[in-house]
Amino acid sequence: MPEGSSHLNFDTSRAQRIGLEEAILAEPKPLPLLVSILTDAHAAGHRRLITRLTAAQHEALPDPVRDALDYCALSRVAYLGAPAPVHVGLRVAVVTAGTSDAGPATEAQRVLRWSGIEAAMVADVGVAGLWRLMERAGELQQADVLIVCAGMDAALPSVVAGLVPGCVIAVPTSAGYGVAQGGMTALNAVLASCAPGVLVVNIDNGYGAACAALRIAGRWRAAQTGEGAL
Repeated sequence: MPEGSSHLNFDTSRAQRIGLEEAILAEPKPLPLLVSILTDAHAAGHRRLITRLTAAQHEALPDPVRDALDYCALSRVAYLGAPAPVHVGLRVAVVTAGTSDAGPATEAQRVLRWSGIEAAMVADVGVAGLWRLMERAGELQQADVLIVCAGMDAALPSVVAGLVPGCVIAVPTSAGYGVAQGGMTALNAVLASCAPGVLVVNIDNGYGAACAALRIAGRWRAAQTGEGAL
């Protein structure tokens, strides 16, 4: 067994148990361990979702593994194998306040696509130019779940939640100067939102927001089909 991989115990039944596949969090892993995990998965023909894969890590992977990946440098999300077929169901939109929020937003969109949800991206509609948001309000009102990514004062999730009936999941991002404190101000702002029912994930956690949307989608499908419905 390759050095450093003896503790690995992949949760292969997670999708059957909770509806979410286990993802490989790449960034904190030593390169030899990451290479071992991906090489073994590739050789066995397994599908794997990889998150927070840095450009340096991607470049350092062996050619056969790197060539097998569908890698997005902006989101740092990679697919090993094909994503699930797109299915018609819950309508999900990913919304950004500005282009600085594109990384976490694209991470959420890519994680959703891996699991079969084609989420629309509504970009650069922050409250500093409120007309941009209002021009898209009708479109946003059609979404069942909205993942709203915003840094700085993170006002956008509250404003969106005041306009739409769908579930709003706020992703505070690390964009901003000085007292923005790497997203802490945004996190506190969305936690203190005056709009009722706003859900909040951690700073820059597009993956977590996508997983929350997937849990909602799973229960929605179960209710529609009668499979596993409460």
